Amino acid sequence: MRTHTTRPVSVADTLAGARLGIADLVVMVTSAAAPMTVIAAGATLQWAVTGQLGIPIAYLAVAAILTVFAVGLVDMSSHITNAGAFYAYITHGLGRHLGVGGSFIAVLAYNAMAVGMLGGAGAIASSWLADEFKISTPWWICALAFWALVALFGTLRIDLNGKFLLILLGGEILVAAGLAVVHVTHPAGGALTFDALNISSLFSGSGAVLMVIGVTGFVGFEQTVVYAEEAKRPERTVRQATFLSLALIGGLYAFASWAMSVAAGPDNIVALATEHGTELTFVLAGPYIPAFINILGHVLFVTSLLAGYLAFHNTAARYHYSLGREGVLPSWLGKISARTSAPMAGSLLQSAIGFSVVMLYAAMSWDPELYLFFWGTCIGGLGVLILMTLTSAAIPAYTWTRRRNSEETSLLRGVVAPLIALVPLTWILVQTMLNIHIMLGLEPGDPLTWAAPVAFLSAAVAGVVWAAVARRARPDVYDRIGQGTRIAADLAKPIGLTAGSVR
Repeated sequence: MRTHTTRPVSVADTLAGARLGIADLVVMVTSAAAPMTVIAAGATLQWAVTGQLGIPIAYLAVAAILTVFAVGLVDMSSHITNAGAFYAYITHGLGRHLGVGGSFIAVLAYNAMAVGMLGGAGAIASSWLADEFKISTPWWICALAFWALVALFGTLRIDLNGKFLLILLGGEILVAAGLAVVHVTHPAGGALTFDALNISSLFSGSGAVLMVIGVTGFVGFEQTVVYAEEAKRPERTVRQATFLSLALIGGLYAFASWAMSVAAGPDNIVALATEHGTELTFVLAGPYIPAFINILGHVLFVTSLLAGYLAFHNTAARYHYSLGREGVLPSWLGKISARTSAPMAGSLLQSAIGFSVVMLYAAMSWDPELYLFFWGTCIGGLGVLILMTLTSAAIPAYTWTRRRNSEETSLLRGVVAPLIALVPLTWILVQTMLNIHIMLGLEPGDPLTWAAPVAFLSAAVAGVVWAAVARRARPDVYDRIGQGTRIAADLAKPIGLTAGSVR
């Protein structure tokens, strides 16, 4: 067994613990899901793209699948606490090589989600200012204003981020739910209809596409485990926050989208979604609400994207930090702020990526709404789906290893639940690959169709190769892969003796 003394991190370079409670985590991850954005843009675009009525039942089905997945996820979090959550879980279940491959996918996916949200916030804000106040502002100016705000918050205490997001999310949920109530109380034809909740729509020709696009609306809920290092009583807090978030997100999505189908009428919802796009929810409620509520709803649509950007910025920053702490990425990324305990270097890297992407799109005059927001979030969502699928395979492998070592485990939480979740997640992932041209609005056979899958495959291969090289050339770094908080906790021990349980 190897013995090494190289240290990647000091105790001072660990994230501050016991700062986030259950409510804080619910706010953080629900903000990442950006409910107002999904309701106003996601649901309406799904109707327009698929021509299928069953968006609400698809949201409920996805919520059910992810709830089963979450059983294993939070169980894994109780054993392994690491800000690079999926990376650590895959490492401990499937080995270091696949773990590093997964970490590179995570970095690509969460940064894509962050810059996608940033581009969307800039584009929607610019459009709204022009329509409402006749103020012509380039989208990238709006985006840079949001970028500066998030760059600042990314270096502050995480609990301050939570308070800021609570303000944005609270208004977002109140208005979204309020609009849904208006829709339900003013049904087309004067009667409530439940056609959009018919489960048979999931088994139609486009049922797979409904599930695929539906999953993207939930991306962000899994971030509870990313904050485990900073949570109060993490085992209890992460578990309760995860299931509360799923219930809140899934319930709100299903209710709000069903309400729109009621207000428009099941026979008209697809045509109206195609005609009005992201304005549909406001158009349907417009005759029955004061003008200022309509304006507030549009403002919260923009702040929903801002909140999502901040949430994904923080997640990407923590993956950068975790990988820097363990030597997979440059060690300077493992540094934190002495004043706020924020992952300073990881946050600054994400800010640099966001700034560079905005400037590139502005210089090339690329459409930020389609090619940055829509594509960025779809591609990021694909990456997170890959990670969830790999993690569903890693959890039972890890649990079974612990059981062979006579350690206390739960077969239901650690083996049965993740294996059950693995089946539909794998099916959704395969369907995503087969229908990715529909997600991105491309023609079948367009070379761009395979850009995202190739990018993630390349990232995974690069990670596997990196680990293989590190095993021979940098064994001390190889031993640290996926160890997370154990590194700081075991500073008095040779690292090679603390990491021997992982392949």
